[in-house]
Amino acid sequence: MSTPEEPNPLRYFAEVLKQVEEILVYVPGDALKALRERLGSLRGLILEHRPPAVVIVGRRGAGKSSLLNALFSAQVAQLGHVKARTGRGRWFNYTSARGTLQILDTRGFQESSAPEEPDVVDHAVPSVLVELKRKAPDVILFVVKASEVDAAQEGDLEGLERIASEVERHHGGKPPILGVVTHCDLLEPKNVALHRAEEQDPEELEEKLAHVAEAERLLLQRLQERVLIRGQVKGVLGISSYLSFRPDGSIRSDERWRIDDLCDRIFHLLPESGRGIFARIARVQRLQEELAQNLTRATAALCAALAVLSIPVADVVTITSLQVAMVIAIAWLAGRSLDLKAAAEFLGGLGANVGAAFGFREVARALTKFVFPGAGAAVSGVVAFAGTMAIGAAARAYYLRSTTLAEARATYEREQKLGG
Repeated sequence: MSTPEEPNPLRYFAEVLKQVEEILVYVPGDALKALRERLGSLRGLILEHRPPAVVIVGRRGAGKSSLLNALFSAQVAQLGHVKARTGRGRWFNYTSARGTLQILDTRGFQESSAPEEPDVVDHAVPSVLVELKRKAPDVILFVVKASEVDAAQEGDLEGLERIASEVERHHGGKPPILGVVTHCDLLEPKNVALHRAEEQDPEELEEKLAHVAEAERLLLQRLQERVLIRGQVKGVLGISSYLSFRPDGSIRSDERWRIDDLCDRIFHLLPESGRGIFARIARVQRLQEELAQNLTRATAALCAALAVLSIPVADVVTITSLQVAMVIAIAWLAGRSLDLKAAAEFLGGLGANVGAAFGFREVARALTKFVFPGAGAAVSGVVAFAGTMAIGAAARAYYLRSTTLAEARATYEREQKLGG
C-alpha cells in the first residue's frame, strides 16, 4: 500500500537560501536583522518540515481506525467490525509519495473483549503510555461516538487526562486536544445523508444538524469540566468517516462528511514544521493555498529586501533563483515534484523575462535618482516584490487549482498590473 518517498525536490530551495546567506556579508547592519527574519520564515515554512505526530484515543467502536482511513482516503488501518482489533498502542508511519505521517492508533478504552492482535498490554491506557514515552504528539484526537457522548464517559476522560499528564511529564509540553464526534450519519433522522446535504429535505436536514450540534456541545462540556486538561481543549467537531474498500484497496463507498473541516482544525493545531507534509497528504486545497500564500509573501519580502541592495547582477540572479525555488516549493505543496528545468520553463511560459525585469529595475533606479534622490532602491524593491507576488499567484493557480498555462499566464499578467 505504501510507496517510497520521492527524492527531495526542495534541495534547490535550500541551495538558494544558502546563496542568500553568503551575500549577507554585504548587507549593512540595519537591514541584516530583517533579512535574517525573512530567511528564518522561509526555512520554517519549507525546509524545516517533519512528519507530524497525531494520537487518536477513545473507546472501542468509536471509529478511530475508520477516522484514520478517512483522513487519508486509503485503508491504512484495519477495522474491527465485530471484535476489538487494535492491540497495543503503536505509532504507524504512513508513507507515500507525498510524505510521511506518524499516527498513534490505540487500543480502545473500556474494551470488554481481548483484541485480535497478539502481544497486547493488559489495559488500553498503559499501552498508549509505552508509546508516548518514545515520542511526543503534536495533537491528541479524543474520539467519541455520537450516540455515546453522554454515556459513561468518566473512565474515558480519566484515561485522556492520564495520557495528557504523561506527555507533559515525559516531554514537558501540553499538546492541544481536539474532540471528534464520529458516526454523526447514524443520528436521527437516519435517512438523511449528511454527505449529500443538497439532496435532503431541508427540515429533516436541519433536525439532524441540530442533533450533531447537541452532541458537539455535550462533549465539549464534558471536556471542559476536566480541570487537568481544560486549557488544552481546542474544540469539538462532529463528522462522518464511513469508507468501504474493495479487496484491491479501491474505495467502494464514500460517505465522509466534514473530513476537510477536520483536516483544517488539525492543520492549524500543528506546529509550523508539520503543516507542509500534512497539507500534502490530506490534499485539502485550502490548506495548500494558505501555505503557498504565506510562502509567496515571505519570498516576495526577501526579494524586495535584496533588490534594494547595491549589488548589480548579483541581486537579479539571487532574486530569480528565489522565484524559481518558490515555484518548485508551491508545486511540492501540491504533491508535484519539479526539477529546475521544469520550474524555469514554467516561468518562461508565463512570460516572466529575467532580463526585462532587471532592466526595468535599473531604469527605475536611474530615473528616481534625479526625481527623488535615494528612492531608486525603494522602487526596485517594490518591483521585485510585485513581480514575485505575481509569479506566486500564477504558480498557485497552475499547480494547486490545475488551471491551464494560458490561464496561469493571465493570472500573472493581471497581478503584475495590480502590483502584486
